[in-house]
Amino acid sequence: MQDHQSMADRRLFAYANPSLRVAVLDQDAPLRESVLLPTLRDAGFQAHGLTSAMELYRSMLAQSFDIVVLDADLPGESGYDIAQHLRATSDIGIVMLTDADWRHAPIQALTSGADFYLHKPVDANLLTAMLRSLSRRLIRAPSHGAIADHARARGWQLDADGWRLSSPHGGVVALTTSEHSLVNVLAKENGRIMTREALIDAIAHDVYDFDPHRLEMTIHRLRRKTYNVTGETLPLRTVRGRGYLFSCDVTPEKLPK
Repeated sequence: MQDHQSMADRRLFAYANPSLRVAVLDQDAPLRESVLLPTLRDAGFQAHGLTSAMELYRSMLAQSFDIVVLDADLPGESGYDIAQHLRATSDIGIVMLTDADWRHAPIQALTSGADFYLHKPVDANLLTAMLRSLSRRLIRAPSHGAIADHARARGWQLDADGWRLSSPHGGVVALTTSEHSLVNVLAKENGRIMTREALIDAIAHDVYDFDPHRLEMTIHRLRRKTYNVTGETLPLRTVRGRGYLFSCDVTPEKLPK
């Protein structure tokens, strides 16, 4: 009876959350391929196995992930560094795995941006429960319609040539070339979500030579610069698993007749 109920729960979870994508980044191939991926797929997640930070970043050019399960002790760019980068540029769910015995490992994982921490050997059932907990938070995020209906407000304006962005209270932000491309492309969407892939395609000269970090860093720096200059928050929203949008109207300045 318990096994039957467990199977029913998995089917219900998969039906209710058909698009939740999980990147499993762990250098331990047997653990990744024989334990983590089968367990998460059986639980209803779309789980994808990866082996390095670069593979993760390249994969994120082609698809979006809702949750990342990270090995803290990756060679090269560590799981802690990856978590810090992801947390600075998105609100993606992060679960950190490590076999470190030192008592500050959980603290480092959480302060790096992880939502949860697990010590190896991993209890697959506990990991599944953590991801389901994260998923409940993710699916409570507002939908496209909710954002469009409730969060849009007038006030931000682009000058005639699109190189200066004015805030509702009169602050003016001078845009760099990459910021100019980003802001103008999103402004033309009038509050509609633009996928990460479509945005990269619109602003990159060569998509295949585009640095996976560049879009997130451009957005991060523009948000910070806008706040520093105007004291106001740039209405550029990240919609988990879907893309980006301006959550208010960014209108072009009208030229005098």
